[in-house]
Amino acid sequence: MSTLRLRLRRVPLHAAATVTIALCLFPVYWMVTTAFKPNRDIQSDTPRFLPHTWTLEHFRTAVDADGFALFWRNSILVTASAVLLALIVALGASFAVARMRWRGRRQFMLLVFVAQMAPWEALIIPVYIISRDTGMLDRLPTLTLVYFMMTLPFTIVVLRGFIAAIPPELEEAAQVDGCTRMRAFRHITFPLLAPGLMATSLFGYVTAWNEFAYANFLIIKHQDSRTLPVWLSSFQNVFGTDWGATMAASTLFALPALVVFLLLQRHVTSGFAAGAVKG
Repeated sequence: MSTLRLRLRRVPLHAAATVTIALCLFPVYWMVTTAFKPNRDIQSDTPRFLPHTWTLEHFRTAVDADGFALFWRNSILVTASAVLLALIVALGASFAVARMRWRGRRQFMLLVFVAQMAPWEALIIPVYIISRDTGMLDRLPTLTLVYFMMTLPFTIVVLRGFIAAIPPELEEAAQVDGCTRMRAFRHITFPLLAPGLMATSLFGYVTAWNEFAYANFLIIKHQDSRTLPVWLSSFQNVFGTDWGATMAASTLFALPALVVFLLLQRHVTSGFAAGAVKG
């Protein structure tokens, strides 16, 4: 009886979880199925949940669109550079906050939290003016720096928590055995940071990969420096929006993020297990 009551109590939770998942996945499902529908099904007054006939024509249109390969390369370059730069800087900052005692340490973390809570959309105009006055408009390094600043506070907060959770006695024991402080960090602490590094890399990648506002406002004249989110708005003509090509392009745009998420999720899980064993 107790088991039956427990299962009955869980029914509302399972139902709520099912509804939430369905609401979150339905737009993705509609995007993917629309990408495979012919135009007559997309423009039909009676929507179909599955394509009556499947077509790859929209994907050909997306891949053959002007700038597809170039914008893809730009997005990869900007995203990877921003994430790598944020990891390097945040690793040193978080280690200094978690392991060292210096004046202003708490104030520094307070500023990091304030920067994390700040709405970046409200800073578009100041960033645009600074970029214009310094001659940094229409350049990929400008986007890289902006995405670096967007992901840095979160990266510092997360890595600081991971480093603080690692017993400092492990590094002290390595130093007693003859390791320098840097070598002890590299061989003892750094391998245990794999979960934090993967989690922050995933956050930084998704943030930079999906960002549209700054890429649209900071890249104006040099169209060759634009990224994929801006490229998605190019499937319009005098007759309106080509929804089939737009959905196909959106599907292609979402695939790398999905692949990175699945790969890093596996490594994060294994990293937690490895850290527990080594700790």
